[in-house]
Amino acid sequence: MIVCGVELTGSDAVVCLLNLDRGQFSLPECKVRKLSLNKHHTREDLKQFQAAFAALMAEHHVTSVAIKERMPKGKFAGGAISFKLEAAIQLIDGNDLDVRLLSPALIKSTLAANPLPIPFAETGLKIFQETAFTAEYVGHMAK
Repeated sequence: MIVCGVELTGSDAVVCLLNLDRGQFSLPECKVRKLSLNKHHTREDLKQFQAAFAALMAEHHVTSVAIKERMPKGKFAGGAISFKLEAAIQLIDGNDLDVRLLSPALIKSTLAANPLPIPFAETGLKIFQETAFTAEYVGHMAK
């Protein structure tokens, strides 16, 4: 089962893939590290982003998407554009893609009960993918 972890920042969706097969985790090869929404944020731009995201999920046979939830207000509030990206991902057509939002509290409690099996530095991923990696791991463990 392949999960795609997503961190939404500004007009970017940082992605990372994680596969769980017979109790073993692996990181499938994926050249795409982030998908961006065009600067105009029009309806067509959102549809293009959604299509590109859906195509990436289909290409890698992803069955579940775990998005780190952003707070709607307060110090760590998400921006308006990131909420549009979240909605575009949640509204992808098809029943074969499970999209879930993971609250910071769920992420913290899951990591406390099930620590990451390896340090992030040993994954070979880019540092900006760390939050997406954590989201996908928690997405696997919280199921």
